[in-house]
Amino acid sequence: MYTSINEFIGEWNQEMESTQKVLDALTDSSLQQAVSQEDRTLGRIAWHIVTSTPEMLNEFGIQVAAVENATTVPTSAKVIADIFRKVTTDTNNAVKEQWTDQSLTEMINVFGMDMPKAVTLSLLIKHIIHHRGQLTVLMRQAGLKVPGVYGPAREEWGLIGMEAPEL
Repeated sequence: MYTSINEFIGEWNQEMESTQKVLDALTDSSLQQAVSQEDRTLGRIAWHIVTSTPEMLNEFGIQVAAVENATTVPTSAKVIADIFRKVTTDTNNAVKEQWTDQSLTEMINVFGMDMPKAVTLSLLIKHIIHHRGQLTVLMRQAGLKVPGVYGPAREEWGLIGMEAPEL
């Protein structure tokens, strides 16, 4: 649980930089990749990350502008990635402006559960990490190179002078 806004901002920036790398690696044609007919496509998941961030912040009591046309998944991977950049910046600014270190211990009701404000910020990041993992699996299925997030991806081991781990 975060004890300061700066602590959250530090982790937020790190995780959003990794998420941005993943979104920047998407292609327009990859957006239609799906696990099955009953599941979200890669584009729908990416767009969900983008649009749900301001939705969650507003649920937490942090006022931030919603994403326009949130119900329509763009057909352009670049549009999704570019709007995520704005959402990331808006989130940084809104949290810094609207909450304080002292307010992080205040209890709020979110999605029918009482929790400290600091926990809601952790939920926001975990939500994005969860969906980012889904994106990387679908990216592999779509034939895209996956950028390393917490270490090198399969294709990146050689760039650091090492062999990729055996399967």
